Amino acid sequence: MIEITQIGDPLLRKKAQPVETIDSSILEVIEQLKKAIAAYPNTIALAAPQLGLSVALFVACFPDDRAKPNPYRVFINPKIKEPSTETWVEKEASLSVPEICISIRRPTEITISYQDEHGKHLTERLEGWPARIAMHENDLLNGKLFIDRAEGKEKTKIARKLRP
Repeated sequence: MIEITQIGDPLLRKKAQPVETIDSSILEVIEQLKKAIAAYPNTIALAAPQLGLSVALFVACFPDDRAKPNPYRVFINPKIKEPSTETWVEKEASLSVPEICISIRRPTEITISYQDEHGKHLTERLEGWPARIAMHENDLLNGKLFIDRAEGKEKTKIARKLRP
């Protein structure tokens, strides 16, 4: 099984380094992320820091619905802006924070600018699950975990579970 970086590893709390050139080493990271997503049931996205690599990229399969994932999408040096004022609360989890699944509030829509694996610069508006997935993975590139966004009783639940 592919090893996933776990909570407590300082790499997960560092801002990932921007990708300067999309070369064979970056293409290999993308392939490793795809293999890791395929290896873990119910996983639909992973960020490079979760494989121990401080590189600003993530790979995601945006589901039409949660049962049928679409092909892999690659986001290199993503920048999120223009979050909607409307928010929604939904359960989130991460392979890097095992055994914790909590409700997190996020905007329903965002605009994301990024490069794909071919170096093409793209900007698109995401809503619903694709927006949530992109925000979750982008947080990992900025040294933030989904548990950092916990509110109220969810914060208490995390504290109990993470206590040594």
